[in-house]
Amino acid sequence: MQNKLKVGIIQQHNVESADDNRRRLADKMRTLATAGAQLIVNQELHDSLYFCQTENVDNCNLAVGLPSDTTEFYSALARELGVVIVTSLFERRAPGLYHNTAVVFEKDGSVAGKYRKMHIPDDPAYYEKFYFTPGDIGFEPISTSVGRLGVLVCWDQWYPEAARLMALRGAELLIYPTAIGWESTDTADEKERQREAWITVQRGHAVANGLPVVTVNRVGHESDPSGQTNGILFWGSSFVAGPQGEFIFRAPDNEECVTIVEVDLLRSEQVRRWWPFLRDRRIDAYSGLTKRFLD
Repeated sequence: MQNKLKVGIIQQHNVESADDNRRRLADKMRTLATAGAQLIVNQELHDSLYFCQTENVDNCNLAVGLPSDTTEFYSALARELGVVIVTSLFERRAPGLYHNTAVVFEKDGSVAGKYRKMHIPDDPAYYEKFYFTPGDIGFEPISTSVGRLGVLVCWDQWYPEAARLMALRGAELLIYPTAIGWESTDTADEKERQREAWITVQRGHAVANGLPVVTVNRVGHESDPSGQTNGILFWGSSFVAGPQGEFIFRAPDNEECVTIVEVDLLRSEQVRRWWPFLRDRRIDAYSGLTKRFLD
């Protein structure tokens, strides 16, 4: 395992044009690669606006095949720049069958692996169950030239089970492409509680598993096409936390951010020696976790 890993993150405000979104992402990735990034992480569904604010079958036209021209675009970019790239795509698996899928490209342009989002929300303005079939390939880290990446997606970040299973299968880094924001009618206090809960639960995954966490969120306002709400103001706040939950980097909540964060992958083993949570787990007593609820 290498020691220091230079992780590039891209917190971006998206527009309607997928071509424009991809062009701006490519420009930012070239900047990051030139500055020495070895791994670049993008936000959730980065090629489009967050279309799940409404239920509209026409939005399924945004889905792409694996492989497709879209995957070739990111494959060629990874090969050009010599970096590992974490993407987040709307996957068309078959007619009427779609997934929210993270595809990881190796620095030679090959596909290192993919992860299909397992936990699918269904809340006002986040109607993802209408579009996405839950993942069916489990919680399996993706092996790359920069390490074993535990890639999860957005709503997965609220579930300690997902992070734990990635850790137990040898992930060296937990990564969460994300799209989450504020509802305009909530009070300022409520907005702050929501964002802080989101940050806190992921820092908890870092602590409980002794692993760094990289979370990349989108930013900016996106209108509700139906006009029934005031849209979503995505709160940015992308961050990197170390294996004790310590902040290594925090992005602003109101503007784009492109930066490189250095992560010490070897620190995790020392932290796990100090706090041997994996050693002390009572695996003989956790059978109830496979139940929906214990009556």
